[in-house]
Amino acid sequence: MNTEHRYGFETLAIHAGNEPDPTTGSVVPPIYATSTYKQDGVGGLRNGYEYSRSANPTRTALEECLAAIEAGNRGFAFASGLAAEDTLIRSLCVPGDHVVFPDDAYGGTFRLFARVLGTWGVEMTPAAVTHPEAIRAAIQPGRTKVVWLETPTNPLLNVADIAIVAQIAHDAGALLVVDNTFASPYLQQPLELGADVVVHSTTKYMGGHSDVVGGALIVRDAELAEKIAFHQNAIGAVAGPFDSWLVLRGIKTLGVRMDRHSDNAEKVVEFLQRHQSVSQVLYPGVDGHPGHETAAKQMKRFGGIVSFRVTGGEAQALDICNKAEVFTLGESLGGVESLIEHPGKMTHASVAGTPLEVPADLIRLSVGIETIDDLLLDLDRALS
Repeated sequence: MNTEHRYGFETLAIHAGNEPDPTTGSVVPPIYATSTYKQDGVGGLRNGYEYSRSANPTRTALEECLAAIEAGNRGFAFASGLAAEDTLIRSLCVPGDHVVFPDDAYGGTFRLFARVLGTWGVEMTPAAVTHPEAIRAAIQPGRTKVVWLETPTNPLLNVADIAIVAQIAHDAGALLVVDNTFASPYLQQPLELGADVVVHSTTKYMGGHSDVVGGALIVRDAELAEKIAFHQNAIGAVAGPFDSWLVLRGIKTLGVRMDRHSDNAEKVVEFLQRHQSVSQVLYPGVDGHPGHETAAKQMKRFGGIVSFRVTGGEAQALDICNKAEVFTLGESLGGVESLIEHPGKMTHASVAGTPLEVPADLIRLSVGIETIDDLLLDLDRALS
């Protein structure tokens, strides 16, 4: 593509990294199901390809696309979101370093930091992402190498002001990492707001069809990119060619899907706000949400994830999850089909008994792109 012109998001999502195949003209990149590559003499690599852990043309196409849609310079594709996170921390930290971590975050990320990276010697301190001064107070001068954000957070949908937190991190000599999975690059671009690294579980909105597991990192800084590239190859938790192809296919429709996810989520929120069994609706698009103004400033729309609390406590929350039919009871999010889950018993069971423990009466919805009347009728039946 002509790099002198800044294309729109949807154009980049469809074309970046997707050059027609030079052999056949195929408009869809091939799946290069190969582990190794013939060398033209010892050390004579064709276009830099040597071994598919180090580089694979299908993965390269995805990584180029990831960089383009997140307004970065380098993208890296991994076998899962957690593989991306683990590789990143090992690229940025050594034993004895410190990370400021969200006090509301995905349970798997917390488990990685608390039970894997913690035993390796990286310490973390939870802080409220909604309070910049709490983040500043949690920083340990000289030790803190990373400030980690999710925004919106999982599952309470708190919102952090990325630009403000970026300045706090940089003043302390730390890097700002933003998990952008909930928003997707269509709705929010953290690198443009001052973040140093963007993290994705590409399993979610990027893939979009609940048929692939993957992760990604995107950066702008060339030196940081080289550190990550070395660790990606050395650790080896890379995305395979078929998984890369599936994510690349999903990204092509990311923009139109996110608009439909957001349309449906807004109508679900309106329904839940009127229902007598619902005590609280958590969604950044609600005027009364404490992060509404910040979200409106840094997000294009408010996304497809809705959390809510019920008046009947944990028993009612579990009952609703079990009664839903169009909303499928299952973990994960971001697919075209709607999902319902009980975070306390499912995705966030690993944070029970910690400062990140979630309310027992909380339900999280991943609102899909089905006919909205069917989704509302299903929720009405389950809540009644």
